[in-house]
Formats: sequence, structure tokens, C-alpha cells
Amino acid sequence: MRILVFGLGAIGTVFATSLKASGHEVFGLTKEKYIAKIKNNLLKIYGVFGQKQAKLDGIFTDIQHIKSYPIDLVIVCVKAYDTELVINQLKSILTQNTVVLLAQNGYGNYEIASSLIGKERVILSRIIFGAKTIEIGVAEVTVFADDIVIGQPDNAISEEKLKEIDNAFNKAGLPTRVSKDVYAILWDKIIYNSALNPLGAILECTYGVLADNEETRLIMNKIIEEIFYTTKAKGIKLNWTDYKEYLSYFYENLLPPTVKHFPSMYYDIKQGKKTEIDALNGAIVRLANECNLSVPVNKIITNFIRVKENLIKK
Repeated sequence: MRILVFGLGAIGTVFATSLKASGHEVFGLTKEKYIAKIKNNLLKIYGVFGQKQAKLDGIFTDIQHIKSYPIDLVIVCVKAYDTELVINQLKSILTQNTVVLLAQNGYGNYEIASSLIGKERVILSRIIFGAKTIEIGVAEVTVFADDIVIGQPDNAISEEKLKEIDNAFNKAGLPTRVSKDVYAILWDKIIYNSALNPLGAILECTYGVLADNEETRLIMNKIIEEIFYTTKAKGIKLNWTDYKEYLSYFYENLLPPTVKHFPSMYYDIKQGKKTEIDALNGAIVRLANECNLSVPVNKIITNFIRVKENLIKK
């Protein structure tokens, strides 16, 4: 396949390096300030997925430079707050056969992308491996909790196309499976990230520290409880009958493999970057407001992160 990875942060670097190393034609799109730091289009990864390096077929800063390369698959690896901007840019290079896979955190990315380019072009994914940027073009995969899950929530893309991508990812050393329930599975991660990421960023600690302290467990439990009654009011289907069932899975299955992990939100704040709080707890607040519900813990957590962002800027 001919693949464009839009955004060469940690996750994008993992995808681009792995897929190029397995024999695909891979291009990258990144910001102007980063491109000079990637020498000879060479990317590297190490960690849980092994040590690999690969020379991409091209790395660009302008989407128009991709026009002469008909792309089969675009993997969007930008932050959630840039989704609308990126999808609008992609419109100019999409061919009849191009599909766009969203490799992002949070709520709203699928809704934005499908409204702009059509559901028949958009593949949703749930990614629950962790990676961090060591330097521009070099990433370490720090943790792996479960397979990448891909799917089309509205059955608008053929099973054959999804299987083709699934096979490509697995052959590239990226454990992947196809699921018709990808939207509900993504919500599993939204809940997970909403409980852990902002608290880890505010307190500057690992997921394990959050789990080990009764006070933070109580806060996480309340965040999760509020998400459950908000999604129920909005008619969003989850994989769990109630929040208590999810809590058992959260503490017994999801947290143990990631206890040493710092959230990406922590690194964003440390680097003075905008966070994805509006696609996580902030999204819960918006959805709750639409139903005239009160979600005080999610609202407080959202406000704390916004203050942290503003303090770093100063």
C-alpha cells in the first residue's frame, strides 16, 4: 500500500517506521519546525515493539506535495483539537480509493471526519499502546495493553478493505484486529484516559501512583461514574452494563500493564503544548450540558487542566 502518516509525533513515528520497514511505500507529513531535525527521512523506534529504523519515501510539510502520489491509506496521528483542520486539508488529495484511519484519542474525531469526507472513507481505531518521543524522528514504545482495534462504526467500508489494513498492520509488527464494536471499544479508552490522563498530569505521577492512593481512586471512580450516566443519557452504547462493572475491569485488567506509564497529557503540559482535555473530560462536560446533567468532578478536572495550560504559557 501507499500510506501517508499525517503527524510524526510518537504514535505517528511508530506507524510510519513499522509500515515502511515491512515493505510499504510510506510518506510523512509534519510541521515545518520539525522537518529539519529528521535527517535523510530516517525514523527509528525501539521498546516493546522491538528496534526498527526505516527511511520514508518522503516527508513533507505541505499537503499539496502529496498530490502526485495517489494515497491508499491516510493514518491521522494529530491531536484531537487539530482534526477538523487536518481533514479539510486532506480533501484535496483524496482519491476514489483513499481511506482515512483515525489513530487519535478522545471523543468527536470520528464525528468530525465523517461529516467532512463521508463515513465511507473513515476508519476508526482504538490504540492503547503507549509511546513517547525521544527526539524528533525517534520514539520509544513504552507500554502495550491490548491490540489496535479498527473498524467502521456504520458498516460503510467493506470487510475486505478492513482486513487488508489489519493484515498490513500485523505483518508490520503492530498487533491489530477488526471489530464491528470499535466505537464502543474506543469509548472504553475514552473512559480510561479521562480517569487517568488529567490526574496524572495535574499530580505529575504515573498511573500506578494514582491507583495506589485511596484519594485518587475515589476521584477516578467518580469521573467514571459521571461518564456512564452521561453516555446513557446520550444513548451512546458502551460495552458495560454499569460503571461498577467497568471499574473492576479498569483496576484488574487495564491498569496493571500501565502502572509505570506517565500520561501523554503530562508530557504535553511539560512541553508547553495544548492538551486534549476538550476531547476527554471536557467532552463529557459538553455532552452532559446537552442533557442538562451535572458532572462536577469532570468539570473541575477540566478546569484544573486549563489552568495548568495557562500557567505553562506564562
